Amino acid sequence: MSRTEVERVAPAELSALRHALAIARRGPSNGPNPRVGAVLLSPEGEVLGEGWHRGAGTPHAEVAALVDAAARGSDTAGATAVVTLEPCNHTGRTGPCSEALIAAGIGRVVVSVADPNPVAAGGAQRLRDAGVDVQTGVLADEGRELLGAWLPSVERGRPFVTLKLATSLDGRVAAADGSSRWITSEVSRRHAHDLRAEVGAIVVGTGTVLADDPSLTARNAADELHGQQPLRVVVGHRRVPPGARLHGPGGELLTVQSHDPAAVLAVLAEREVRHVLVEGGPTLAAAFVRAGLVDEVHAYVAPVLLGAGPPALADLGIATIGDAVRLTTRSVLPLGPDVLIVATPEPTSTSSKEH
Repeated sequence: MSRTEVERVAPAELSALRHALAIARRGPSNGPNPRVGAVLLSPEGEVLGEGWHRGAGTPHAEVAALVDAAARGSDTAGATAVVTLEPCNHTGRTGPCSEALIAAGIGRVVVSVADPNPVAAGGAQRLRDAGVDVQTGVLADEGRELLGAWLPSVERGRPFVTLKLATSLDGRVAAADGSSRWITSEVSRRHAHDLRAEVGAIVVGTGTVLADDPSLTARNAADELHGQQPLRVVVGHRRVPPGARLHGPGGELLTVQSHDPAAVLAVLAEREVRHVLVEGGPTLAAAFVRAGLVDEVHAYVAPVLLGAGPPALADLGIATIGDAVRLTTRSVLPLGPDVLIVATPEPTSTSSKEH
């Protein structure tokens, strides 16, 4: 935020925006809609109402804040709406928030992040056209961080893809006899379940289904299913056995009879999936990497040496070190005896392959 922008934002508005960012996190992280928070302030800087988006089909944060203000008996004429994402300007499952704010007599709107969705964007301009003072780009880094995978998913027109790897120190995902339970520790596996709870879909290949019989569920520390379960996606032409654990409790099971990662993501985009976790074996992992469709890698690395067994990735067709897919490390997190490395591919390694 520039110095001029800082001068245009009152301390009460900055405080309200930080609160809006905090309450927005109460909303679901794995639905088709973004996490959004809103706080309404009087001209004197007092809180009139607040709200957050609770999931698809429910009132947006701005409308929830207006409802809260009405319940408190607050007059919103001339008030300031502080929101984490630009108010929408379209009618979907709910009406346009820009119109709701105008009807409520809001005089000023402070926005953290502009909406990149061409369907919903335009709220800021609609408000300005109605005479509302609008300030955008306030605490934008914090706003983008809140939106997580939703933001790049909308910007790229496809689900954001996280590739999960769980390997030995020498890069093996199983021993020579195929056994893989357990390379990583219980601490790492619990962290991985928390990651599953944040995504809209988990993708594996038929080879993993036949070899490991996974359930692909998200469970808490008590080994209970989380309230919201990701879609379970099996890629390939072989059939999921009738007795497979994938038919048990958990998210909906979807089979995609294709080996093309772009086709898989297109199917999931139609279902409004914003974040995909690829958990398949070396073949599926390599296919997504080769296609340039991996946005982030979560590598759980255990201090174990196997010396043989399948590697984390199948052949990428790389013959020389100059063609290596290079990544930028974003974080390193110790997990019991293991380490989680979160990294993102460098633009030069994927931009030419992006579908």
